Amino acid sequence: MSHHYIQFTDVHYSYPGGYEALSGVSFRITHGEKVALLGLNGAGKSTLLLHTNGLLLPSKGEVNVGDVPVRKKTLPLVRQTVGMVFQNADDQLFMPTVADDVAFGPRNMGLPSDEVDRRVRRALEAVGASELAARPSFGLSGGQKRAVAIATVLSMEPDILVMDEPTANLDCAARRRLIELLSGFGHTMLVATHDLDMALELCPRAILLSRGRVAADGPTGALLADHQLLRSAGMEL
Repeated sequence: MSHHYIQFTDVHYSYPGGYEALSGVSFRITHGEKVALLGLNGAGKSTLLLHTNGLLLPSKGEVNVGDVPVRKKTLPLVRQTVGMVFQNADDQLFMPTVADDVAFGPRNMGLPSDEVDRRVRRALEAVGASELAARPSFGLSGGQKRAVAIATVLSMEPDILVMDEPTANLDCAARRRLIELLSGFGHTMLVATHDLDMALELCPRAILLSRGRVAADGPTGALLADHQLLRSAGMEL
């Protein structure tokens, strides 16, 4: 049984009050793919991401992570498989030190202390932040916080990474380091972003959302070269 793909099938989602944020979204992301999720603010990108690990559940339709449908009773398994990095790194950093933040997930899985320590070391090494382990998270730079937030997800050893605007508010140097870091990951990856240059460099495939629907799905270069398509979705290079 493979848990390395994500499939949306005719997914609808309405918020309380009746606003339909997703209107019949269907796609499949296969093992090892890096896919950019593009669209204006309000297009439904963040709502879609929250469905990938069950933080939201469809009003209609189905989300599958591998062979597992995303439902209340399957959430523990789904959340071991899908690691989510939120747009604001401070939402994931709340412990006294960086090492404590990265250890939080494995500790709550009930893993033995030596396994928790191993995961913390590997996750911080993966994001180039080993030297930050003893530092308080609140004192880090924006780029350092983003790297540590990714490490908190990697310590759970997920098969799929889902990220919401990972380069937002980063300076040029931090943005470049993050793109190089993400390029080296072998994970299945879904990245919601307004950073079209990053999308083109990092993700061979892109999905364009417009008004809660999939407006286009294909090679990133071809999608971004279609100026009429971008204009119809309210976007431009």
